Amino acid sequence: MNKKLNFAVIGCSNMAKTHMNGIIANEGAELYAICDIDEDILKNRHEEFPSAKAFTDYRELVKDENVDAVVLVTPDQLHLEMTEAFLRAGKDVLCEKPMALTLNECEEMMRIEKETGKMLMIGQICRCTPGFVLAKKLIDEGRIGELFFIESEYAHNYINARGVKDWRVTPERHGIIGGGCHAVDLLRWIAGDPTEVFAYSNHKNLPDWPTQDSTVALYKFPNNVMGKVFASIGCRRNYTMRSVFYGTKGTIICDNKSPEIQLFQSDDENGNETDFTSPVMLPVELNDHNAQAEIAAFVDALVYGKELPATSLEGASTVAVCCATVESAEKGELIKIRYPKI
Repeated sequence: MNKKLNFAVIGCSNMAKTHMNGIIANEGAELYAICDIDEDILKNRHEEFPSAKAFTDYRELVKDENVDAVVLVTPDQLHLEMTEAFLRAGKDVLCEKPMALTLNECEEMMRIEKETGKMLMIGQICRCTPGFVLAKKLIDEGRIGELFFIESEYAHNYINARGVKDWRVTPERHGIIGGGCHAVDLLRWIAGDPTEVFAYSNHKNLPDWPTQDSTVALYKFPNNVMGKVFASIGCRRNYTMRSVFYGTKGTIICDNKSPEIQLFQSDDENGNETDFTSPVMLPVELNDHNAQAEIAAFVDALVYGKELPATSLEGASTVAVCCATVESAEKGELIKIRYPKI
């Protein structure tokens, strides 16, 4: 590759900083510009990345012909607007999760991607998290046999994480969509698309927020696999995505905040019986937001045509499951999930 791809990062939050570092670490990418409407936040981040150009209006970067690709680390409500602007300007886009807050918006983003011929990747980071990547590899290899039950959780506390100008505190951004999409996407990645959901929600932790703050959802996955997601944006504990995958020959327990995963198996790689009551502890890199791997995958897709970890269809499908979950909790009934169509 002769020319590095010029990247612009829209948003200068701490999350955006992980993407900036990921771009700098990639030999095929250059951090060309950063952007934030908050001049103080922009100034502070520019001091850390002085070689990048600084902007307060993303529209200036839409017009900049030097920009090849963009990373959107902005409020979910802006994803459609910004994605459309950059795709139509001929720039490829990596959009942070969730892709959007409604399935209709996701479908519109997919249509624009198809019309423009540019690439849209969604930042479903669990697909790059080392512990989850190893868990999927072991499952795909058949190390725990046939899956029969899977579960994940997004346990977080947003009391002091309302977002700049309270962008997270809106009726459209239900916790299962804005945060719980991590757990939903992880289970989809492992077991495929669930066909139906039944969910319960309550509102006991963040009473001044406009949405329910805790949700439990049960899903029917292909091959008669049962699944469960717990998502809370107000629970009193440290952030975790503890996940368990139960198979007919073993069990995997893992977490995005742990430096190892637990593998219980009733036989070893040669089929010999083992004591499955004691787990094998497999070390993994502790990296709960592996933006470096995410950027690397995006660059490899753009330059070498490699497969994206999360295409626009994958991002939209996760939003579809999340929206059906909200609908089920609100109506108190089983909901058949409608997946995106363009």
